[in-house]
Amino acid sequence: MNKPFRPPLLKSKQKAEEIDLTRIPDSDDEVEINPRPYKKRKLLVHVIESSSPPAKTLSSPAVHAPRKPLLVVSNPREPNSTAKATSEGLEGYYMVLWRKFTTKKNKTWDGDGVLSVYGGYARLQDISGRDMGRSMYNEPLLPGSTLSVGGKDVEVDSAISKADFLARKPFLKTSTKRSSSGESQASPMIQGKPTTPASTYKPVVSPKMPTEKIEKKPVVLKKEIPAKSFYASASKIGTTFKTPLLKSSVLQPKAGGGPQPRHAPDAPGALVMKRPKYFPKGKDIVDVVVDPFLSQHLRDHQREGVKFLYECVMGMRDFNGQGALLADEMGLGKTLQTIALIWTLLKQNPIYGPEGVIKKALIVCPVTLITNWKKEFQKWLGNERIGVLVADDKKVRLTDFTHGKSYSVMIIGYEKLRSVQDELKRGAGIDLVVADEGHRLKTAQNKSAQAIKALNTDRRIILSGTPMQNDLSEFFEMVDFCNPGLLGKYNTFKKEFETPITKSRQPGASDRDIEKGTARGEELSALTRTFILRRTAEVLSKYLPPKTEYVLFCNPTRAQIQVYQHVLESSVFGSMIGNTECKLQLITMLKKICNAPSLLVKADEEASGNAKMAQLLDVIPSELLRKSPVVASSKFRVLDQLIKYLSKETSEKIVLVSNYTATLDILGQHLASLSLPFLRLDGSTPANRRQELVDTFNKTSASKNFAFLLSAKSGGTGLNLIGASRLVLFDVDWNPAVDLQAMARIHRDGQKRPVKIYRMLMAGGMDEKIYQRQVSKTGLADSVVDGKKNEGSFSPEELRDLFRLATNPGCQTHDLLGCDCKGLGSEQITAPGSDEEDDQDKEEWSDDAEDSDDEMLFPAVVPATKANVEAIQKIDDNKGKSKKRKGKEGMQALMHYKHIDASVFKGETEDVFGYELEDFEKIKGILGDDALTTILKEDTCKVNFVFAKHG
Repeated sequence: MNKPFRPPLLKSKQKAEEIDLTRIPDSDDEVEINPRPYKKRKLLVHVIESSSPPAKTLSSPAVHAPRKPLLVVSNPREPNSTAKATSEGLEGYYMVLWRKFTTKKNKTWDGDGVLSVYGGYARLQDISGRDMGRSMYNEPLLPGSTLSVGGKDVEVDSAISKADFLARKPFLKTSTKRSSSGESQASPMIQGKPTTPASTYKPVVSPKMPTEKIEKKPVVLKKEIPAKSFYASASKIGTTFKTPLLKSSVLQPKAGGGPQPRHAPDAPGALVMKRPKYFPKGKDIVDVVVDPFLSQHLRDHQREGVKFLYECVMGMRDFNGQGALLADEMGLGKTLQTIALIWTLLKQNPIYGPEGVIKKALIVCPVTLITNWKKEFQKWLGNERIGVLVADDKKVRLTDFTHGKSYSVMIIGYEKLRSVQDELKRGAGIDLVVADEGHRLKTAQNKSAQAIKALNTDRRIILSGTPMQNDLSEFFEMVDFCNPGLLGKYNTFKKEFETPITKSRQPGASDRDIEKGTARGEELSALTRTFILRRTAEVLSKYLPPKTEYVLFCNPTRAQIQVYQHVLESSVFGSMIGNTECKLQLITMLKKICNAPSLLVKADEEASGNAKMAQLLDVIPSELLRKSPVVASSKFRVLDQLIKYLSKETSEKIVLVSNYTATLDILGQHLASLSLPFLRLDGSTPANRRQELVDTFNKTSASKNFAFLLSAKSGGTGLNLIGASRLVLFDVDWNPAVDLQAMARIHRDGQKRPVKIYRMLMAGGMDEKIYQRQVSKTGLADSVVDGKKNEGSFSPEELRDLFRLATNPGCQTHDLLGCDCKGLGSEQITAPGSDEEDDQDKEEWSDDAEDSDDEMLFPAVVPATKANVEAIQKIDDNKGKSKKRKGKEGMQALMHYKHIDASVFKGETEDVFGYELEDFEKIKGILGDDALTTILKEDTCKVNFVFAKHG
């Protein structure tokens, strides 16, 4: 087709002058002509007649007359053709796909482009208009044709008009619509002539024509058929194209045509979506079936989640909107459910047609999760099924996603989204937005939330294991982000829902307030449950090994008591407590004392610019700050004993989590002193190395990498550290979601061992107060999101008294619960020979007798101020009332734990309990951890109370 026409040479066994042109030979003996070449262009047969009558003999003079050359009949030019034949050669313009030259077996296209052919050259530009090279070329092109331009492999997709090319329409928006069959909008030209299919033009040839006259009959054109690529017309040659090397479950078209789903809805295990109730008149409805390639890997709760998300974004549920909030706890597979939904919407539509519900999907996530999302797409769909653009650096051209067709999904971080939101709006538009860790969008002033809203996308999905972290105002913002206007304005929501619900949860609320708040809470939960799906980690119980969580209340050492009280007694403390900024600095300082007093040495360097902080640190004796953490910190003592037991007695690995890099520093120094290898991930770790560290830790043994130091803020989300079976949360955060996400890192798919998680708190200090506030927030989230009944945890007076160190015996949190289990793990277990009044007659707490390395350098200090003394007395007086007021049902979250008094494990209680007594063995069974049992038996152990919850 691409070679110029050459007339065939007629060969005859006889001489030309002996041939009678008026007679058709009867046999091959007279004239032998070679057959027409295979698939050559059909030619008009024309006969040259002489002006004189035909001669009767072969020696007629007319035979020797000069013969006129053969004439070529021109095909008519198509009226709508976009290509023209110019004096300089072929001219045409095409939308193409391009890629760099590669020898890989499975090739993928790098992007879309525009090819212009004129003046003997083919010029390639990307979708942004940048020149990518040119090559000499003057040949015809069809959809599906391939060529090489500027070192790039190019495949023609469709033709465009010269007017559109000059108007820059291909570079501004996707103006040329690509059909699924590969049809072109305009027919390309072959050497200046339209490529009309051979079936549309048939020259009429008469067996006998008069000489020296060419008869031309009108050309009859059949119905215009647009040019198609080879693969689109493969059925005409009796074959069906099949994607090589990929097993496909896509159904073949019906023989007679008609609507048909992409995948078989009646196949075993098929996941079929709900059909819409309403659809356009004249349209056909087909079943939407999740690709079996994905659905075969989905668990029951994940199949339910995909159905839920599909119905929400398609507007099939009973609420006004197309948004959804998937609030599954960590480890339930929110990422896989989202990928299954996106792939289904891209490829299928309940309204029968060639296009899916969406064309472009945007995934917004923290920068630490970008690599994880990319790996998940590659894991479940591979590179050959879907194009995913990762916007993780400055070299990425966003026009490849917004204007091109190679990429259907883009993954971008929250921070980068703010700077490119205008560019994302210039293309064809974003059809679906997925906000991972969506609790970041918890305020109306959040710039990332405003950037997403500016995209004008109705279909929005939030993924968050903790949809409400602090209060109902944050919950409102997340709901309003998914489905704008569903809860009205915030002022109305605050008046009708937030204020009554919050007021009813206060311990001193009246019966009318409780009744009103309960009714509003149930109404809010019922309203939002239509588009919020919440499942807890309990659904994984049949897939994962068991998990046990321990809350360890560690009595402070003498050094911690003295440093704590020196801070509270300082004259600067009173002036700082009234300043908001200084108050936050004081809280941070007390949290560091709970971890280890030596952390204040580094804080001293950081406070050089703050006169009040520097003055406050000056009152602390340097001898206390120079003490080793293992000596001066109760939590470090417990951790040291746990690490030594695991490294010597087991082959397990451990994850150590902290909110402060300074704490990670001393943890790393302690591991190094014990010659235990470890890896570390914090805010300074490059994003491209984080997943590499995680993979290395999971694949290596404890002898090569015993521990993994993790910053809760930098790596607390999206990381699967299944190589470890023990996790220590060394400090607590005000936001319970931060701690919950960090603790979920090891209890994920792929975990083979039983999981043990330890939360360490310094009893009576800032750690325990923050933990109490966490429980309060968790109870509010449970009541609204999960629909659980849960009263307020502690009164404002109990939570307001943050700045004091309680050294009274027992566990303050357990006392506030009003639980009468006596610290034996169950109400039915009673200590032999003990009485109910024994707890009130305990002696004041003192350090262990063998704590000789921690001598009192200074006299013990009483609580700092008179106000603090009065506050302590007030709380102590109200303990009995607290028990009567709340009881067990007042704190559902903590009543799921078993409360164990660690003193039963000490040697001095042997004559009371005895290590072999049935009750004591039952307590050890409730604890369920040999490592922790061994630690609690040590006389130097600082743990005084344990909350244990078996999952």
